[in-house]
Amino acid sequence: MSNRVIRQFEERDMAALGAMYGQVSAQEDVLFWWVGDESNWENVFCAFEGEQMVAKGQLQLFNVVPPGRAAESKHKIFVNLKTWPGREKDLELRDSVYALLLERAQVLKRTLPPEYGTLLCTGNYAPEESCHAYFAEHLGYLPDSCLYTLQRDLREPVHAVELEEGLELTNAPMDSPEQRAAYLELEAEIWPETPLGMERLLEYQEHPLWTWMVVRDAGRVAGSLMVWQEEELGIIEDVFVCKPWRRRGIAKALLNHALMYLQEKGLEQAQLVALTTNDSALSLYRSAGFQTGCQEIRYYKELD
Repeated sequence: MSNRVIRQFEERDMAALGAMYGQVSAQEDVLFWWVGDESNWENVFCAFEGEQMVAKGQLQLFNVVPPGRAAESKHKIFVNLKTWPGREKDLELRDSVYALLLERAQVLKRTLPPEYGTLLCTGNYAPEESCHAYFAEHLGYLPDSCLYTLQRDLREPVHAVELEEGLELTNAPMDSPEQRAAYLELEAEIWPETPLGMERLLEYQEHPLWTWMVVRDAGRVAGSLMVWQEEELGIIEDVFVCKPWRRRGIAKALLNHALMYLQEKGLEQAQLVALTTNDSALSLYRSAGFQTGCQEIRYYKELD
């Protein structure tokens, strides 16, 4: 359209963003990213027709593979692209925003360790059929994974889980470069295909109530998780137990410790995400009182 303008997000666009968010989020199960801090706005592109924001696209560096990993490892950049309700099938509108996102993704790719390839990924809730069709059928993205969002009502009782003698559970600091590097090294061993990376770890630590909960055995990390607050939700992330200590109740103890921490801070809901195919994790989370909610479907494409 001749009166359409597409550009990076600016402070003056907050009202238009709020109006679009209100309309989009009024629909059931829609994954709409907020723009974040000003430092992130160079990754956000908006289409305007007059004063109305009619589409918004956004990128986020999701996984950055550190040096020394397997050659087939891939960096991941995620994209979220939404239109004003009723404009979902407007391919010209979507394509015009996506083209700028693709250019920006290439810029981000050049900042990443060059020995690995980069995937451009997207995730949308199951009912968002127009998004699945746009990325999979129109752009040729390939199926990646499906995840459940699970929630726990913190108004219900939570009970501490006792650990075996010799295992110690604490809230630990992770405030030095050496501590963060050691954590990321261990985390990358647990999830070699999707290592967290320093940038996302630092983002996590900026959230209110962030803390690292860790179980140690004679000083060695046996398992851990991170927890923080987003709006009115308690978020639990990066739950893992190292191989030698699995099936010893460590994950359940960590989860319940995190839930009690969030209860003490006055939150009423806790949330985490798990692969729909990870039966053991889903069984664990449900045993801790989590209920299955939205399903997110993810796709990917090699970024040339």
